[in-house]
Amino acid sequence: MSDSSPESRANKELVELETVAIRFAGDSGDGMQLTGDRFTNAAAIAGNDLSTFPDFPAEIRAPAGTLAGVSGFQVNFSSKEVHTPGDSVDVLVAMNPAALKANLHDLKKGGVIIANVDNFNEKDLEKAEYDSNPLEDDALKSAYQLHEVKITSMTRKALEDVEIQSNLSDRCKNFFALGLMYWMYSRPLEPTKEWIKEKFSKNEEFVTANTRALEAGYYFGENAEIFAANYIVREATYPPGTYRNISGNVALAYGFIAATQKIGLKLFWGAYPITPASDVLHELSRHKNFGVYTFQAEDEIAAVSAAIGASFAGSLGVTCSSGPGIALKGEAMGLAVMTELPLVIVNIQRGGPSTGLPTKTEQADLLQCMFGRNSESPIPIVAAKTPSDCFWAAVEASRIAVKYMTPVVLLSDGYLGNGSEPWLLPKSEEIPEMNIVRELGPTESFMSYDRDPELLSRPWAVPGKPGYEHRIGGIEKQDGTGNISYDPDNHDMMCRIRAKKVAGIANDIPDAEVFGEDSGDVLVLGWGGTYGSILAAVEILQARGASVSHVHLTHLNPFPKNLGEILKNFKKVLVPEINLGQLSKMIRYEFLVETIGLNLVRGKPFKISELISKIEEIL
Repeated sequence: MSDSSPESRANKELVELETVAIRFAGDSGDGMQLTGDRFTNAAAIAGNDLSTFPDFPAEIRAPAGTLAGVSGFQVNFSSKEVHTPGDSVDVLVAMNPAALKANLHDLKKGGVIIANVDNFNEKDLEKAEYDSNPLEDDALKSAYQLHEVKITSMTRKALEDVEIQSNLSDRCKNFFALGLMYWMYSRPLEPTKEWIKEKFSKNEEFVTANTRALEAGYYFGENAEIFAANYIVREATYPPGTYRNISGNVALAYGFIAATQKIGLKLFWGAYPITPASDVLHELSRHKNFGVYTFQAEDEIAAVSAAIGASFAGSLGVTCSSGPGIALKGEAMGLAVMTELPLVIVNIQRGGPSTGLPTKTEQADLLQCMFGRNSESPIPIVAAKTPSDCFWAAVEASRIAVKYMTPVVLLSDGYLGNGSEPWLLPKSEEIPEMNIVRELGPTESFMSYDRDPELLSRPWAVPGKPGYEHRIGGIEKQDGTGNISYDPDNHDMMCRIRAKKVAGIANDIPDAEVFGEDSGDVLVLGWGGTYGSILAAVEILQARGASVSHVHLTHLNPFPKNLGEILKNFKKVLVPEINLGQLSKMIRYEFLVETIGLNLVRGKPFKISELISKIEEIL
């Protein structure tokens, strides 16, 4: 029987589990992100529902073996629906002492530790700030299922007849660990073998070495006496359709491609490299066949300015960055407000201020995007809530930008951008029609700021059309004609018109939906990447009979028209945010409703247990 069959494990008990969370952790050079990504792919092929959380250091290469250099990848896979990567993990694969120390607190009591014992030497223990070897600690052995595995030395043994440098053979140890996890959770080797062949097709020695290491880890698990059982997590039940695993950053790229194809425009992407936003640029650069133009600018100001120029020329201009880059784009965002051109500004938020925590997640740029420009410069704001929802957020931001001739901010974050989940591929008809560019009318009566009476959008006159020449720039425009105007009353009127246009978008967005009862004791109001944790916590409490409901906002400026009424129907409103209370401030001044904040700014997503504790405290 093939090794891909879970029933072929001789002399081992096969135990069925519903949900498992694994964290791969090691030095930043140990390939933990790749290992987690490959295991995630295997879980997706197996039909599991899943959620991932990559967690890596900011340094390109922190000192090897130190706590600062620990890189981790967590994957939660299940035969039922999951919303988060899991509060705690069932299995911790620790490639060195620092990985164990940095992650042990997140391992469930009774959980499994796979420790690469080869690296638990005196030097590495000292780097991890251990006074003694934790693997010899009776307390650790009694609290967890500890398996000491000579991952490095067994990888070397498996590759001893492969013509490869010894230091390169050590870099294959992550595939040994991956193979062991494949055996432990009944995953086939063949898809990863095919991936290795494709990935290292130009170097046959690497193909042989990595494949050999993968197989060695797998068959070690199958034959080692330290493992009495292995496990299987059956496929989840999904609605019919075609699925793929997708990260938030890739979903953003696909969303903008889909939107521009639907509108009938070319996509121009102007960006300067910054963590965690660069992957969107990398992905879009592969899709020139869809009329995508990618521009890696010399700085953030050039990136947004080029995108504005592309919009002026008739494409959909999009620029992408994180908080520090958005700060630099502020002046040009004001220019897009004044010129009333369709532009999307994507902010994949990270820890701050300044450089802050560049590889950690945060959602503390809401007020920056709401108010971080000079003068009265309103911009609509859309926020994604899951990795796959980044696709739909990109479509919605593009729709609003083109329909209302306005810049739009799209908020994602590092957790969503780097995380992944199964995604049901949409059909073309499910993407809203967006062929909504206004006709320009006769040339003799053309005025560049002659507005649609309902939308208040101005016409989009692309250069090169005779008779539609017009002024454009950052100086205030005269109503209707678009000529330069310094008239104070005109300026007051134009400020009010631009604000009214953005406010009017509320008539064109869905009402907020309540998960649970429409009234009750507690409403949990969230936005962005807190969605999964909030939903899971509310589901658990509702099952216990608690009076708690959930609203999650996609549109943050303007708010949905029915939000004020929803808020008044609950005794308490809890707003969990990975900031110090930014949405809370907006809700208070907009609706005069008191809110309770749950605010943690740790560079990590909320745990479900933290939300449950806070809601129960309020109840």
